[in-house]
Amino acid sequence: MPALPNSGSEIMATNTLFPLNTPFKPAPALVTWLITEVVFFSILILGCTVIPVLLAAGPDPLVTGIIGAGILVLIVVLVIWARLYYRSMWYELREDEISWKRGVWFRTTGIVPYNRITNLDIRQGPVMRALGISTLAIQTAGYSGQAVPEIKIEGLIHANELRELIRTLVRACNAPGDGTGSAVPVRTQMTSDQLILTELVRIREILEKK
Repeated sequence: MPALPNSGSEIMATNTLFPLNTPFKPAPALVTWLITEVVFFSILILGCTVIPVLLAAGPDPLVTGIIGAGILVLIVVLVIWARLYYRSMWYELREDEISWKRGVWFRTTGIVPYNRITNLDIRQGPVMRALGISTLAIQTAGYSGQAVPEIKIEGLIHANELRELIRTLVRACNAPGDGTGSAVPVRTQMTSDQLILTELVRIREILEKK
C-alpha cells in the first residue's frame, strides 16, 4: 500500500482536481438539479391542493388565468434564485479545515476542522445520476447520530476523488483517527527552539574535542 502524504504541501503536489487553498465551485449541472427539484415539488403541492379545489369549484377563466400567471412568475423567480444560489457557492480545502460559503438572501459561511470529521457519504438521487453529479455529505463529531450532516458539498462530478482526498487530509491532520477508526502514526516536527538547542549542543561537542 503506498505511503500517505504527511503534509498539505505533499498532498497539493499530488492533487490536481481539488488544489488546496483554492476555492472551487460545484458543477453547473447543479443549477439544473435545483430547478428540477423545486419545480417537481411545486407541481406536487399544486396537484394535492390547488388543482383539486379548482376542479371541485368548476372552471373559472379568471381564476385559472390568475393561478397560471402566479405559477409562471414563481418558476421565473425560482430559476433566477437557482442561478444566484449557484454563483454564491464555493468551497475550499485547507491543510487543517474545510471552509464554505453560500446563500442568496441569507449568507452562510462555515468551517469544519478535519479532526472533527467522522463520516463521509456520497449521495446521488435519480436526477443527479442522470446529470452525472453527486453530493458529498460530511458528518462531524458534533453532528453524529443526526440525520442532517454538518456540511454538504453538492454538484460534484468527482465525488469519489474528493472523498479520498479529504480522508487523506484527515489522516495527515489527525493521526489517531481518520473518520473510519484506523490509526496513523503522528509525524513529529522539531520546533525552532529545539533546532537551535541541537545546533548549540553540536558546537559545544566540536569545541570540547578541540
